Amino acid sequence: MWTILQIELFKIFRRPRTYIAFVAISAIVLLIQLALYVDGNSYLNFVIQGLTQNFEVNGTILNGYFVCYFILQTLLIHVPLLIALVAGDMIAGEANMGTLRILITKPVSRTRLMFCKFLAALIYTLLLLVWMALLSLFCSLLIFGKGDLLILKSDNAVILSSTDIMWRYAAAFAFAAIAMSAVAALAFLLSIFAENSIGPIVATMSIVIVFTILSTMDIPFFKNIRPYLFTAHMLGWKGFFSDPVNYKMIGKSAAILMLHIVVFVGSAMAIFRRKDILS
Repeated sequence: MWTILQIELFKIFRRPRTYIAFVAISAIVLLIQLALYVDGNSYLNFVIQGLTQNFEVNGTILNGYFVCYFILQTLLIHVPLLIALVAGDMIAGEANMGTLRILITKPVSRTRLMFCKFLAALIYTLLLLVWMALLSLFCSLLIFGKGDLLILKSDNAVILSSTDIMWRYAAAFAFAAIAMSAVAALAFLLSIFAENSIGPIVATMSIVIVFTILSTMDIPFFKNIRPYLFTAHMLGWKGFFSDPVNYKMIGKSAAILMLHIVVFVGSAMAIFRRKDILS
């Protein structure tokens, strides 16, 4: 199985499109850091003007922890597209090149082949998040330094001590890995039904967008199905920046996301085992 996984990882990282995600994340993170470094104080003054009318704010608010939180809010919404670029190509890409039929003639079960392909897509997803963590957190700390983290919410403000933040980011990135893995599993499932990677990529993003819209609607019917949509739990990483942390709610969201991963990947394996390969 290790040999198959190595081959699948080689296939992923030899494609130029694989590096689009890393370049895109690098460019966006660096541009946000540059913008906040040049004119971040003006942005902060605008954001906290309501807070300063009632409270005296001291200390350096614009620090590496604040910049990282700002980047995560901005970037994690768009990361699913970057993940779908690779995960949606795992099976469809083979069919498009005409190598899928040859691949299943090897003395390897279809289930093991599918598991290795998904595991390779999962490793790509985790590497992408590690790269984002290095740029958004550690580079921001180098540029802006450390300090207490101020988070403004719709109904309150949370101030977290600089000594109580790093573990929260570690937990947040771990939760984000589960959420992005659910997107990768969905794109992986959809790639079975296409012979061109464009279809699974577009379909994955369409589903994410539609489900996200449904998750925000206050219509009674949509409120009832909201807890079962994986998109309603993808922002659960923000829960680690509450004080106190609601571990029960975060655990429930993580469990629902993992259930979706199991269902998506399990369905992909079951369908692929019975699928007639014609390409």
